[in-house]
Amino acid sequence: MNIAVVGTGYVGLVTGTCFAETGNNVICVDNNEAKVQALKAGKIPIYEPGLDVLFERNTKEGRLHFTTHLREAVAQSTIIFLALPTPPGGDGSADLSYVLGVARQLAEMITDYRVVVNKSTVPVGTAEKVAAILAERLPQDRFDVVSNPEFLREGVAVEDFLKPDRVVVGTSSERARRLMKQLYEPFVRQGNPIYFMDERSAEMTKYAANAYLAMRISFMNEMANLCERVGANVDMVRIGIGSDSRIGKRFLFPGIGYGGSCFPKDVKALAHTAEAHNYDFRILKSVMGVNDHQKGVLVRKVRDFFGGQLAGRTMAIWGLAFKPNTDDIREAPALAMADELLAEGARLQVFDPEAMENVRAQYGDRLIYASSMYEALREADCLLIATEWGEFRTPDFERMKAHLRYPIVFDGRNIYDVEVMRDQGFYYSSIGRPTVDGR
Repeated sequence: MNIAVVGTGYVGLVTGTCFAETGNNVICVDNNEAKVQALKAGKIPIYEPGLDVLFERNTKEGRLHFTTHLREAVAQSTIIFLALPTPPGGDGSADLSYVLGVARQLAEMITDYRVVVNKSTVPVGTAEKVAAILAERLPQDRFDVVSNPEFLREGVAVEDFLKPDRVVVGTSSERARRLMKQLYEPFVRQGNPIYFMDERSAEMTKYAANAYLAMRISFMNEMANLCERVGANVDMVRIGIGSDSRIGKRFLFPGIGYGGSCFPKDVKALAHTAEAHNYDFRILKSVMGVNDHQKGVLVRKVRDFFGGQLAGRTMAIWGLAFKPNTDDIREAPALAMADELLAEGARLQVFDPEAMENVRAQYGDRLIYASSMYEALREADCLLIATEWGEFRTPDFERMKAHLRYPIVFDGRNIYDVEVMRDQGFYYSSIGRPTVDGR
């Protein structure tokens, strides 16, 4: 098939590259000339494991192209994916200006039948808004608008796209249904389903999925905080409930809150939708409140340990991205933590395997950027772990102690065994588990 993907952000670039991998001819469109030129030169602007291999192969084979000319892409494509930003407004609602703006351009460019697909995460009713804009200039038989939400996890997005748990397609058009089925069949050969439904239900499905997962995370963070109060170990609780087939094991790991480009934005947008329809979605309000509070849990532990005196202290932070295997720092709990510590006068030495340049662009010289995880520890009063990168899981503990001024670790992701840290001679405080002091 001939496909256009409008927007070369995280979702757009993964979508376009993976569609090209199954033999489609894909044109990715972006209005950022410098970005398009970089992509043409083979430079990928995001870090996503496995994407580079597919990108290189499909550009070399001539199946993956990049342009700033939307009209050119529309003329050559039957299916047009909109993978555009929908940032949250001040009230939490999703900003649809990019999506609707491109829809207006498409209305002036489409000459033959096209399927316009909302790949962006958009509020309920957006497909109808896009269709109404197209219908102002185009006859009804010239287009269909489809909702096709993405369910990509950063860090494993390529695998998620190539082998999806399910594909959700919202359309009331049999013609569009047939085309979307043909497009996605190569990705579900192992029997995973393609669910066809109405457009509004498809739009709601994406928000419901992310809000539910965010709720699980917030619930476990609350359980972890209670475990500390009563002397229980949240790891044991997690194992105990996760073995129940009705609950399952995933998204039950406590920590310092969720972040990224999806969960915070989508939970806020769903809450705004509820308010707009006069519904008090109380659980969502609690999820957001718990998450905001949890982002400060490690700072509160540090503050208590040092008697409230953080000014002049040197602290190391391992991990800046909101999760491992990505360089995405949007809504990262590590940065909320860094802001609090900086405001109290602490000096921060930071390290992340992939996100350093993104953080440097935002923080400038307010932070000290280490060249390695051990370099970040030099003469630091303590270490704070904010992201569970694989290389942090099995460190040289003796080397850690040699670099740190004091063997003190505050672990926001529970990556070490409590008793091992005691035996290694550390003061070790984590989330929802007993604090130990092996000094």
